[in-house]
Amino acid sequence: MGTTSLLEMISAPEAVKTTGAHLLLEYLEQEGVRYIFGIPGGPNAPLYKALSERGNIKPILTKHEEGAAFMADAYARASGKIGVCCTTTGPGATNALTGVAVAYADHIPLLLLTAQVPTHQFGKGAFQESSQETIDIVGLYKSVTKWSSMVYHPERIGAAIRTALRVMQSGRPGPVHLNIPLNFMTQPVARELIPANEFKFQPQLFDRQSVNQGARLLLGARRPVIVAGHGVNLAKAAAPLRRLAERLQIPVATTFKAKGVFPEDHPLSLGVFGYSGNPSAQEYVLSQGTDTVLIIGTSLGEVSTCGWDRRFSQKLNFLQIDIDHAEVGRNYPVDVAMIGDAGAVLIELLYAIERELKFNPPSLGRPAYTPSRPAAEPVFDPGGPLKPQAVLRELRCAIPRDCLVFVDNGSIRTWVAQHFPVYQDQSFFVNMGMASMGFAVAGSIAGKLAHPGRAVVAIVGDAAFAMNGMEVHTAVEYGVAVIWVVINNGGHAMIYHGEKTLYGESCSNPVFSRPIDAAAMAEAMGAVGWRVRQPGELAQAVDEAIRQGKPAVVDVLTDFWEPPALGGRAKTINQELTAT
Repeated sequence: MGTTSLLEMISAPEAVKTTGAHLLLEYLEQEGVRYIFGIPGGPNAPLYKALSERGNIKPILTKHEEGAAFMADAYARASGKIGVCCTTTGPGATNALTGVAVAYADHIPLLLLTAQVPTHQFGKGAFQESSQETIDIVGLYKSVTKWSSMVYHPERIGAAIRTALRVMQSGRPGPVHLNIPLNFMTQPVARELIPANEFKFQPQLFDRQSVNQGARLLLGARRPVIVAGHGVNLAKAAAPLRRLAERLQIPVATTFKAKGVFPEDHPLSLGVFGYSGNPSAQEYVLSQGTDTVLIIGTSLGEVSTCGWDRRFSQKLNFLQIDIDHAEVGRNYPVDVAMIGDAGAVLIELLYAIERELKFNPPSLGRPAYTPSRPAAEPVFDPGGPLKPQAVLRELRCAIPRDCLVFVDNGSIRTWVAQHFPVYQDQSFFVNMGMASMGFAVAGSIAGKLAHPGRAVVAIVGDAAFAMNGMEVHTAVEYGVAVIWVVINNGGHAMIYHGEKTLYGESCSNPVFSRPIDAAAMAEAMGAVGWRVRQPGELAQAVDEAIRQGKPAVVDVLTDFWEPPALGGRAKTINQELTAT
């Protein structure tokens, strides 16, 4: 036996060789990756050379590495696959930090590939070196990724990318970072391509006993409510959520990040709960009559709880579903914790409810829910500038029902919560974990790449557009027909009004003395530009932009003095400022 094995080893053919860069790309191709967003440089030139030689993954040249990270993040959100961005070493790698942090805060599966100077130059002052002997880029990314590592030997590239893909998509997803020295990308390595199902596993686990207990409490509740969060989106669990709500006739509120996961024109929809949310949602969820609340896929942070409102903890039954046990009970005591993937738990919860109804039919004496949305307030002033509420309503009527909508941070986000209904899950995208401005400006491009057959609109403020507006040129270069609707109020209105609320005056000079002409900027970059000043012009511009099928910027001049719908946010900040 030993002799035979030795002979087999001697006569075995030599392993097929490839290069580190090619092996890396083979694994990404196996994952179904179609785009890599980034900016080339000397140290990552071998990766771009391999991309060109293989021709299976298209590199998208962005204007800034932050934009590349935002696009990779948005591609993952919109496509349901992983997003990939790459940078050169040094400043290229540090420029992507905010974008990766956004993905980390929102639990998005993003792979960041950064290049590194050759290993034999470590510690010698190589140009833009970012190894552990200088500015440690691997260490820098450890706090904003699930896993950050450098490849220390060319033969470890395969193992490293497998680890990255496995960690990124296991449990609660999130970004990972792989740093690859230049010389390792070009060296020959064994072509060891292992199928994904042999190194990645995602078991759908849950505790049946706690699910059964949750089912009984929901069936016995007098006035239950569901608060659905971003975890429902991550788990692609909109369908079982809707079945549960309809089966038991339970009203559903969502966090802002989960807007649209339950159709907002559904009779059981309460709309957005939290800061800037619908007043009817706040009233129903927090009222004393609501005895049972089911929390699904939200960690119940400040924004989604109206500043950790104490009335949440006064419910008779507090049920929480989350994939991460560390999130359950973090801010409120929980009666029943159902740990697991939201989709798997909801499906099991439905089974448990049907079993209870079959063998122990309860006497449901709960009153039927009657929607009590307040009538829309009049916002049109024929003698003044456009109001953001009216602009959003006009836009909603002008775009298709299944349009992909990206929303940026700033004043406009507060208006979107109440005045822009979303009807379809996986069609509304906003970053709320970090609440970084500029995300939607860049990310919408990746959304269109993920769904070329659907309309894509980015709703952004002029301040957010100023941060990443040059990415419009990226869309022009690749013929990506995104429509940017710039709510142009001439400055940082949220900062201005927040300061007025807190201090009685503005103190940071957030008003632009020369407002941005976003339409002119668009035309300078080769896109189509419109300026909107009157009611009805926005719908005409959007309709024409959809018809033309080109990148377009619709610059909507709106009222700077209309205070944003801050909800209780200003009150919370004021309490912190005046605390002794």
